[in-house]
Amino acid sequence: MKKRIHDIDLFRKYPHEVQAELFQNLISAAKDTEWGRKYGYKDNLSVREFQERVPVTDYENLYPYIERVMKGEQNLLWPSKIEWFAKSSGTTNARSKFIPVSPESLEDCHYKGGKDMLSIYVNLYPDTKLFSGKGLSIGGSHRPSEINSKVSCGDVSAVIMQNLPMWAEAMRTPPLKVALMDKWEEKIEKMVEITVEENVTSMSGVPTWTYVLLKRILEVTGKSNILEVWPNLELFTHGAVAFGPYRQLFRDIIPSNKMNYLEVYNASEGFFGIQDQAGTEDEMLLMLDYGVYYEFIPMDQYEEEDPKTLTLDQVELGKNYAIVISTNAGLWRYKIGDTIRFTSLSPYRIKISGRTKHFINAFGEEVIVENAEVAVTKACQATGAIISNFTAAPVYMESGKRGRHEWLIEFEKQPDNLERFTQVLDETLRDVNSDYDAKRQNDIALQEPLVHAAPQGAFMNWLRHKGKLGGQNKVPRLSNSREYLEEMMQVNGM
Repeated sequence: MKKRIHDIDLFRKYPHEVQAELFQNLISAAKDTEWGRKYGYKDNLSVREFQERVPVTDYENLYPYIERVMKGEQNLLWPSKIEWFAKSSGTTNARSKFIPVSPESLEDCHYKGGKDMLSIYVNLYPDTKLFSGKGLSIGGSHRPSEINSKVSCGDVSAVIMQNLPMWAEAMRTPPLKVALMDKWEEKIEKMVEITVEENVTSMSGVPTWTYVLLKRILEVTGKSNILEVWPNLELFTHGAVAFGPYRQLFRDIIPSNKMNYLEVYNASEGFFGIQDQAGTEDEMLLMLDYGVYYEFIPMDQYEEEDPKTLTLDQVELGKNYAIVISTNAGLWRYKIGDTIRFTSLSPYRIKISGRTKHFINAFGEEVIVENAEVAVTKACQATGAIISNFTAAPVYMESGKRGRHEWLIEFEKQPDNLERFTQVLDETLRDVNSDYDAKRQNDIALQEPLVHAAPQGAFMNWLRHKGKLGGQNKVPRLSNSREYLEEMMQVNGM
């Protein structure tokens, strides 16, 4: 672990050299693939030539290649044999994406990220007793592809777990056959039954589903908090959704100032970031030696047909960028759909600011997920509320009526005053987003938000209705249409 910290320090100090070498390795490895031959990778491309020849792509552009790989063809996007695909729905969209997972991306990206997370944690907390017990992880599930039974598809967590070495499997709970069950509600009950008997020292997973499990454990055991079940619990590694709105939930259920929280950025497409400082929130070190070459699209150019991308040495602090990656699984100049902003350029640290498709811009207000999460967190703090989930959508202008934003929020603990909650939510959005503030001036285009308190279990009911319980599935925080909001309210009889 100490040796790996030395390697991490190297890319902290020499980020551009590390990325340049990695770029050349990727181009060289893929030069004889169908994609590599198409774009002349044998010509020992420079980054500039690569950007000129290879278009920025999305899933729809790559899907014809991915479908062929799923059917059994090889050496199309990447030279290694690909037999695993991470199934990604992004949020809860009907169409799933199938992201190729090569042996290199599994070993040198996903697993390397997991090992680095432990290395960084032990470096931050050298007196840790983490290894005296087991790590609890909540996985999704996987199954043979409908296209070709010789390849398997599933949540990235399930792909990772299924391929873990024996030594790593021995350190985690519950057993694989339970962790990868596809019936979520049955899986929760089995997990409770098994894990309450274990000495759990760490947990990893999506905050939403982890909290559901912890609540069920307290219901079954009759304990008042999780430390009465697992007294040696010290770490929760979380990702997939911003932790800010959930922080108080976890503090209430795990009442200890010795409990540590570490954010990671592990997506279906790769492992990108790890929180490397104690006491910071949502800020992660960009991991530069995982077989991922990074480019960034300024968000004001994102909708252009051929957007200009920036390399790592061209980015600026505080600006929103869409991430573009080229990887050791054959994703070339691929838009993953996430937006980030840099909080430090030496070393490169990032915060996830949202999704390229999840925002509200019905009136020119350009509210992004990060704005919403900051505002909800502030409103909770001001009113003693604790939330478990939320979503928001626009109310469009109608004959003489001004527009507004409509919010559906499931409270774990109700605010002492919903009007005050709404007021702080609105004020914070105005503080963090000047476009929103301009539209709210004198209610010129936007009225104050309309906030509904959803019944308990409302979001779970909707996910169950969509067949999306568990795994990596998450609720879209913001949408520029009313589809999600209206469907949730209909499912819950609101």
